[in-house]
Amino acid sequence: MTLAEPDETTTAASTTAGTTAVHSCEAVVWIDEVDPARAVATGGAKMGRLAELQQSGVEVPRGFAVTVDAYARHCRESGLDDRIDAVIARLGSSPSDVEVEAASAAIRGLFCETPIGAHLTERLTEAYEELCLRAVDVNVPVAVRSSATGEDAADASFAGIFDTYLGVSGIDRVLDAVRNCWGSLFTTRALAYRLRKGISHHDMPIAVGVIELIHARSSGVAFSVHPVTGKPDRIVIETNWGWGEAVVQGLVDPDHVEIGKADGRVLRYDVAHKRVVSAFDFAVGAVTEIDMPAKLADRQVLDPEQIGAIASAVTAIEEHYGHPVDVEWVISRHRRPGDPVCIVQTRPVTVTAAPEEAAPAAYDPVALAQKYLFSGKPIPGR
Repeated sequence: MTLAEPDETTTAASTTAGTTAVHSCEAVVWIDEVDPARAVATGGAKMGRLAELQQSGVEVPRGFAVTVDAYARHCRESGLDDRIDAVIARLGSSPSDVEVEAASAAIRGLFCETPIGAHLTERLTEAYEELCLRAVDVNVPVAVRSSATGEDAADASFAGIFDTYLGVSGIDRVLDAVRNCWGSLFTTRALAYRLRKGISHHDMPIAVGVIELIHARSSGVAFSVHPVTGKPDRIVIETNWGWGEAVVQGLVDPDHVEIGKADGRVLRYDVAHKRVVSAFDFAVGAVTEIDMPAKLADRQVLDPEQIGAIASAVTAIEEHYGHPVDVEWVISRHRRPGDPVCIVQTRPVTVTAAPEEAAPAAYDPVALAQKYLFSGKPIPGR
């Protein structure tokens, strides 16, 4: 498979056999075209895994990654590199929390005030227009997701540190969201974590995923082991109607489902009272929270067929990677029984207790949801 067309400034004719050698600096790569061996290095952890899953037959959304090379080029050509280094240098070896927070705000402000260059803007505009064409839609709503190269590693626990924006529609808002995702490499949490671990931001470049927003009937996260007890004999699903943002914000508790791995039997289904749902508001072009219709508030979100489809996908992904995973999934309004569920993210499970340990007294679905990736936020200033 081929990479998305590279910047013309980085393409040179080879002197042998009339072939073309492509040097580094692709601005955009498509999920369904990028070489899996290069996917994470080019598109970051989130998008790299999506590319790998897509090419192994898993249902994933259409989309592309704004590459780590595009980020590096933007920072280099705009002068951001030097200004960021100057802010970090002023922190010294043992900065206070207040100093780190101020540095984070200063750096993120630099990203907000620094426009994307004309050439890169043209490349991203072309890619977004192509995505609209593939989706057969105008100004197709997308999720714009930070995708750092070191993110989601089981030994790093970066999950949830970087930003995601849901329901972004139109190229101007997409460009704003890309800049904000780049800036989220320097959130207070991310900056403090790297300083504490001695990780340079130069060693952890960031890509940004731009993927078609699936119009969700329901969504959630599923674990191939119990996320609290560590039991490997069951799959655990957390789910709500619509998108999962209402869960992440603590506005609603999700339904909780446990399935036996050996036989696919539903061992437990706790139906939550769901007062709020995250839905796409076409008038404002964003995902927003609205009151849950009364008839859905106490209704079970998933039926047996959907539970089986989610469990099947999670089991297949765990077998593919050879280790426990958590999986972010969406069931489209257009899905029919027998169709696969759409997988929008997967990563190693990072929080499990040993199977012989007692589970904590309180099971907090909101705390768990905040670690995972079905969250999004409005674009500042929009």
